[in-house]
Amino acid sequence: MTLSGILQALLLGIVEGLTEFLPVSSTAHLLLGGALLGFDSPNRTFEVMIQLGAICALLFVYTGRLWGIARALGSDPGARRFAIGILLAFLPAVLVGLVIGKHVEALLFHLWIPCVTLIVGGVVLLVVDRIPFKPRHTDAQKFPVLTSLAIGVCQCLAMIPGVSRSGATIVGAMFLGADKRAAAEFSFFLAMPTMVGAFAYKLYKDYATMTFDQAGLIAIGFVASFVAAVLVVRTLLNFVARNGFALFAYWRIAVGTVGLVAIAVYGTK
Repeated sequence: MTLSGILQALLLGIVEGLTEFLPVSSTAHLLLGGALLGFDSPNRTFEVMIQLGAICALLFVYTGRLWGIARALGSDPGARRFAIGILLAFLPAVLVGLVIGKHVEALLFHLWIPCVTLIVGGVVLLVVDRIPFKPRHTDAQKFPVLTSLAIGVCQCLAMIPGVSRSGATIVGAMFLGADKRAAAEFSFFLAMPTMVGAFAYKLYKDYATMTFDQAGLIAIGFVASFVAAVLVVRTLLNFVARNGFALFAYWRIAVGTVGLVAIAVYGTK
């Protein structure tokens, strides 16, 4: 590992942790940031695997809640319904990923795609922020099972680079009757199996060709992602509930626009 590689991995890990749970697309930021830094990531393994750091941050912050749910599974129908809902919400991404996963990975090598979807997603967030929703669900642990499944279907849109997994699930949940805070929190819970699954699948596919240096850079990115994500998870719910999505929308539009300009000037594909 070179010093520049270590610094790049550290910076990209921080970017991952800061953006994973925001509706701004961590994948787009990692792809564009990696291109800007000249970071070499064979098969985009680094970008996928450092997401586990963000998930570990989520598990760390939600340890008490998760332990309480686990203990109640045997006696509380509500806890069982919630667990079943998360499982059902996770399944669409698994099925769609198995069918079109290779085609999705090919999109990661075309930087103009996340730039366009960043801009489009920003416009969508601005529109959603102005819709006078009348929420029916204010507790992420009490969503109806079919609502959870529908949110999982919405999550599949995030397979397109730049769409944002959290953005797709939060907006989908709001259209299905959740308030902003409950929608964001359900997105947190759904991220756990989804991203652990993506990590495991990528590790299974690429571990045989992974070098020691690559593993070391992933470890650095993992730690940086964990620390940054803890900060985001502890503050995001209250911020979204109070301020909505406009800040994230304008950020998406700005980053996507700058990315397209850079591609036009420097000829990056």
